[in-house]
Parts: sequence; C-alpha cells; structure tokens
Amino acid sequence: MYAVVETSGHQFKIEQGDTVRLDRLTGDEGAEVTFDRVLLVRDEEIQIGTPAVAGARVVGTIVAHGKGPKIISLHFKRRKGHHVRKGFRAQYTDVRIDRIEV
Repeated sequence: MYAVVETSGHQFKIEQGDTVRLDRLTGDEGAEVTFDRVLLVRDEEIQIGTPAVAGARVVGTIVAHGKGPKIISLHFKRRKGHHVRKGFRAQYTDVRIDRIEV
C-alpha cells in the first residue's frame, strides 16, 4: 500500500514504515503529524482524488529536525568590482510514516 501526499507545495510517494525528509514542520520530536491532503491511494485498487481522496489521511511521527548542506550563490559582474556571495541552508524534518488510513 502506498499513497501520494501533498505538503508544503511538494508531492511525495510514501509507504508505511518509510522515513521521509520534508520541509520544516512545526512540532517537537516524537509528536504525531497528520497529512489530510492525500492525492492518491493504492491498496488493492487505485483511488485517485479530485483533487484529494475523501476521508483518506496519513499519520506519521516526527523523528528529527535538521539543516541540509550549505548552498553557495555567487554573483559576479566583470570589470565592475561587483561580487556578492550568499549562503543558504534549508531546514528539514524527518517524518516516519506510521499508517495510511483510507
């Protein structure tokens, strides 16, 4: 059984027992999180939502919060003396999927 869930503007294919890395979610480690926007569920047959499957939800547990690798952005214009260096680290949340309810 698997499901396609939309969260933070991204879609993720998940199965029960998976650990998924999502954009930063609010909540402490060990807290339960519920995803109500389930776009597709495949059990014995496929249920496709319009846009979401009615009554379906995915329940998971927050495992950890963290920061991704640093991404460096460098802007350079030749002969102008213009150099700009910026860094960015995306924050993420690891979620363990406990169950998919249809």
